[in-house]
Amino acid sequence: MKKALLLSMALMVAVMWSAPGFSADKYVSGSMGIVWVDDIEFEDHDTDDSDEGFELGTDSGITLLGAYGCDYGDYRLEAELGYQTNDIASWAEVSSNEKYNDESEDLDEDGNVSVLSLMLNGAYDIDLGNDVEVYPYAGVGVAHITFEDAPLCFEGSSFRNKDVFSLAYQVGAGIAIPVSENIQLDARYRYFVAEGFSMDKPAANGDLSSHSALLGLRVGI
Repeated sequence: MKKALLLSMALMVAVMWSAPGFSADKYVSGSMGIVWVDDIEFEDHDTDDSDEGFELGTDSGITLLGAYGCDYGDYRLEAELGYQTNDIASWAEVSSNEKYNDESEDLDEDGNVSVLSLMLNGAYDIDLGNDVEVYPYAGVGVAHITFEDAPLCFEGSSFRNKDVFSLAYQVGAGIAIPVSENIQLDARYRYFVAEGFSMDKPAANGDLSSHSALLGLRVGI
């Protein structure tokens, strides 16, 4: 499945770079913003009791996005490279899908979780007049998730550093406001998900989702 997704991503990128017959306007964009990560959930897949697990809570962090895209008028296609990082703030044991409040603890450590993502996005532009556009968008891709000095713990085990790959998707909406002939101010909301990733030591399945508010520029080239 991962190979098929990567192949389709490569084909879409090839089309974007080599489709002059579609009269697309090329652009690059960059955005920066704040990211909030939902509690990162881990489920033990090395025992018969799949309800056992733990959660990591995080503080708000920063996210950066850069993209190369093709504007076909009403819709756009783009390849996007993203990065987000958050400090880990808390750890909680989970059993039977309920968090043990007495097991939850705030952490005063330097651990963090970061995500490097490569996505292919499609957006539909809606003209509001005066070249102002709003747009919904969606994307699919891959994510590289890194846990650094993180309490990745089940009973009898403790691991601090881990990195995994995961399939990912995102949805969002934004508004683009022209500031010059080839430059637009771009503000957007992004909901990003990397789910069902698997790791060993500890043997766990994990899910990560985040919400971002971003501001940046889109520049025609």
